[in-house]
Amino acid sequence: MVRRAYRYLRHPHIRKRPWLVTLTKPLFDRDLWHPCRNSVAGAVSIGLFCAMLPIPFQMLIAALASVRAKANIPISMATCWVTNPFTHLPIIVPLQIKFGHWIGTVVDIPLPFDKEAHIPFPGVDITGSPADFVVGFLVMGVLLSILAYPVVYGLASFLPNRGRRMTAAMRREQKAADDI
Repeated sequence: MVRRAYRYLRHPHIRKRPWLVTLTKPLFDRDLWHPCRNSVAGAVSIGLFCAMLPIPFQMLIAALASVRAKANIPISMATCWVTNPFTHLPIIVPLQIKFGHWIGTVVDIPLPFDKEAHIPFPGVDITGSPADFVVGFLVMGVLLSILAYPVVYGLASFLPNRGRRMTAAMRREQKAADDI
């Protein structure tokens, strides 16, 4: 599927449009499509931050941020599905509002629009404000994006080539070893 999207974007019909060239030219960089430990760590970080944002089109924002940050595009878009339509509401209401309220009380941040309201949610008693929600999703997004790097680098240490990008010589050696 990734290869098909890459071929579609390289089609001459698309390349002839001058207004699309500024958007599609950075997409042709192969490092944005091949997974290696550096690009995957950045992609997971961007994807988790965008997943915590309570807005539509999270995948589009993650893809544009990945192009700008030179991170892996498909992985950042896939990581946005941490908050899919089934898990988005349980993550937002209990976790982000309670976490934002806890951060606000521990750090003692003076917040505007601090009027608390009771939010009905099945099985959970939640009292919070819009400020708690904003602080909750911003801090949670930043924390998850920071935690993505050690997790990806830790998992990459178990891979055969430590998650580094394979060069042509490495591919030839691997193919020769597979043929034997």
